[in-house]
Amino acid sequence: MVAITLPDGSVRKYDGSVSALKVAEDIGPGLAKAALLARVDGQQWDLTRPIETDAELALITAKDEDAYELLRHDCAHVLAQAVQELFPGTQVTIGPAIENGFYYDFAREEAFSTEDFEKIEKRMADIVDRDLPFVREVWDRDDAVKLFEEKGETYKAELIRDLPMTEVVTLYRQGDWVDLCRGPHLPSTGKLGKHFKLMKLAGAYWRGNSDNAMLQRIYGTCWPSKKELDAYLHMLEEAEKRDHRRLGREMDLFHQQEEAQGSVFWHPKGWHLWQTLETYMRNRLDEGGYEEVRTPQLVDRSLWEKSGHWEKFREAMFVSEAEDRIYALKPMNCPCHVQIFRQGLKSYRDLPLRMAEFGACHRNEPSGALHGIMRVRAFTQDDAHIFCTEDQITSETKVFCDLLISIYKDLGFEEVHVRFSDRPEVRAGSDAIWDKAEDALREAIEAAGLPYTMNPGEGAFYGPKLEFVLRDAIGREWQCGTHQVDFVLPERLDASYIGEDGEKHRPVMLHRAILGSFERFIGILIEQYAGKFPLWLAPQQIVVATITSEADDYAQEVTTILRKAGLRAEVDVRNEKINYKVREHSVKKVPVILVVGAREGEGRTVAMRRLGGKAQEVLALDEAVRKLTDEARMPGNPAA
Repeated sequence: MVAITLPDGSVRKYDGSVSALKVAEDIGPGLAKAALLARVDGQQWDLTRPIETDAELALITAKDEDAYELLRHDCAHVLAQAVQELFPGTQVTIGPAIENGFYYDFAREEAFSTEDFEKIEKRMADIVDRDLPFVREVWDRDDAVKLFEEKGETYKAELIRDLPMTEVVTLYRQGDWVDLCRGPHLPSTGKLGKHFKLMKLAGAYWRGNSDNAMLQRIYGTCWPSKKELDAYLHMLEEAEKRDHRRLGREMDLFHQQEEAQGSVFWHPKGWHLWQTLETYMRNRLDEGGYEEVRTPQLVDRSLWEKSGHWEKFREAMFVSEAEDRIYALKPMNCPCHVQIFRQGLKSYRDLPLRMAEFGACHRNEPSGALHGIMRVRAFTQDDAHIFCTEDQITSETKVFCDLLISIYKDLGFEEVHVRFSDRPEVRAGSDAIWDKAEDALREAIEAAGLPYTMNPGEGAFYGPKLEFVLRDAIGREWQCGTHQVDFVLPERLDASYIGEDGEKHRPVMLHRAILGSFERFIGILIEQYAGKFPLWLAPQQIVVATITSEADDYAQEVTTILRKAGLRAEVDVRNEKINYKVREHSVKKVPVILVVGAREGEGRTVAMRRLGGKAQEVLALDEAVRKLTDEARMPGNPAA
């Protein structure tokens, strides 16, 4: 007798083994038709796989989150089958589901092209129409190796050989086509639907090792419905329009070049944007009771060894030798901040001590991982450390969370969610220390009143952390802020304070960041606003443009008045038609264009045009200056 317990607590009993599909059919034909996958005692199973012992069973449909990964994984298999049918002699290697899609790596002498995509997609649709059952088979390891070697599939044979001896070797058939896979899969290819699209080609080394053969990777996306597919493709179109690299060029904000790979050349307008953001952050930190510091970029190896970073981050650190000493460019600010804390005797009365730095850091990121200003080697951290007592963890966390949420709102991000990242497999400190740190952080975030989801095993090597994830204007998520509880680093670097009892105690170190890095956050801001920044943040706020040369002197006067009012204004007195000027400055995303001619000069007025608007508003010059000054005031700083 096999007892199946359903999510509602009800129990169904069967004389012998039973499949999840059979259970679904017993519940109702609608559920049996909708079911895609089973969760048996918390593990994903094929619907047709026999359940031979008492188990808890949940049935997964297209409405469930688990369905997305399943569909994408199956789509990768259908892609691989289609490719091998169309291009005989091609070897398949691996094809996992990834965020929003899937890929498959192929070994083939001749290069694929994106022109092949239409043909491949057509064959994939044909395989869906065949409604081929996915059939799970358990194989002897040697027999499985032999099968793939006889088919000329050397990569698959290698994968099987390298599997742990305890691993059960499972193959899945869809018709005559077979692949190595742990599963699970849909009941049949017909359940996949046709809401998929192949997206791009890329190169990929076998097993990610540059010493191995270069394979051809085909990326695709797959969704449960046409509506979701269309929405995703629309989002990608929007993302392309908002690409910070393109907008950076068009708006003359920055550039990058091979001679300084992973670094940024900031142009005047881009540096205005940076400085505005930095000034805003400095104002908010001042209000929050932070003391700003500056620490060296080049620090002797010995400090990194004491902190543990040499062991954990050595490969990512740029190293220099001088006078028989080894130095490293700092990849982070934490150990240096501890050195400042250690200068002089600290008392419990000095805590909490909030120490902030816009610290220049360097990390040797792989060249293939670099992406515009989103992923760079030279960056500036919006970094701070709070040295406090254990009793202050909760209150400081709450204060920090309030500050972070407020800043994100000022910068245009209303949706924020929190991930709780607990102990990683490789870490410093005892389990008892980690228990204490995790309990403290959990208590703190709950006191702050922010809901969170768990992110297992993704904490820093010295402590658990909160990750703050923003959702942008087109629905993408960006992990930016962090907040970490650390009992380890103060111990390693011998930081202490004198408590009420007159004895030495270790402070708790709260590592926290709001923006993450200036470079990446500015990239996010560019894409969030599509370059159309609010007036206070815009790198170039106003252009005063003349209709005719008669207004040149008045335009210069208006520009001078605007600049004296603290506004970033430029004048355009070129001998060009006004429509040409407006169009050019609109491409550069200038928020406000003040148009002046002879009439405006005589009346001391301006015609105000807003970016993206067709109408213009005629205002007296004094009123326009007052209006724009108010609008350009920095949030949280009434005097600005």
